[in-house]
Amino acid sequence: MTAPRRAHKLLRRDQLDKVCLAMSPLRLDSLEVFATIIRCGGFRAAARERRVSSSALSQTVTTLEEALGIRLLNRTTRSVAPTEAGARLLARLAPALDDIREALGDLDQLRDTPSGLIRINAPAPAVEHVLCPLVFDFMNLYPDVKVEIVSDAALIDIVERGFDAGVRFGRQLAQDMIATPLGPPLRYAIVCSPAYRDARGTPLSPQDLIGHDCIRRRFPGGSLATWEFEKDGEALSIAPEARLTLGSAHQEVQAALAGQGIAHVFDTYAKPYLDDGRLIELMPDWSPRLPSWFLYYPNRRHPSAAMRAFLTHVKAHA
Repeated sequence: MTAPRRAHKLLRRDQLDKVCLAMSPLRLDSLEVFATIIRCGGFRAAARERRVSSSALSQTVTTLEEALGIRLLNRTTRSVAPTEAGARLLARLAPALDDIREALGDLDQLRDTPSGLIRINAPAPAVEHVLCPLVFDFMNLYPDVKVEIVSDAALIDIVERGFDAGVRFGRQLAQDMIATPLGPPLRYAIVCSPAYRDARGTPLSPQDLIGHDCIRRRFPGGSLATWEFEKDGEALSIAPEARLTLGSAHQEVQAALAGQGIAHVFDTYAKPYLDDGRLIELMPDWSPRLPSWFLYYPNRRHPSAAMRAFLTHVKAHA
């Protein structure tokens, strides 16, 4: 039984090769030309609609019939009518062509009208203080656009992970990316509670932090944040000893409010508490100005209408 089965498989493969060879000239536009000729009632009317010559359409149909190995149209000098095979093909073909036109219409809508989904990857500080306000205003303007923001501080390939854009600190971005600033330069603040200062004293320089209870942050990747300082052209980067290590700026601010020590955070996190006096800023003259958050995205020739509208919105408000 083994030999007949092998022969049967060889026969089927040979038949498949012949079919593929015969179908090689077949193109979707040939099928659409065939359907248009029948709908318009002849080659001349179809040629006017498609803005080509009648002879070009005739050659297209001839090539199609040769590829399929069967006549589709009965042609005379006065009329054109489908053969039985042509009528059967058209009956199955018309709904499929309608579906294709509808699908292409959906693409036109995505290209021309802001709609669909935008996915953005960004670290939590950028999401909370910069990105969310921009996105909320944008969504009010474009109700057909959906936005998904994934908070993530890790450096990832946004294209590989299916994101339309990402947000990172400064301009250290991958090649083939375009970057636009999301806001003004950033600034770190060294803060503590008035009770902590009264009990432990006021450090006036980074060196004075020795012996103080500093609150440090450990990033998701495992590394500890360093503290950056700058004054009169002198830049310092230190890794202070810490009794308390936490995982986010929110937690650091809460610890400082509770009198647990000195925190080193973006001033946007501390501002409400600095304004109401629950926190005080230490060494403000040592706080450097840093690059802003940048929105970055692939250098694509044809971004969606939603993405184009979002980029325009960002540039107008940044």
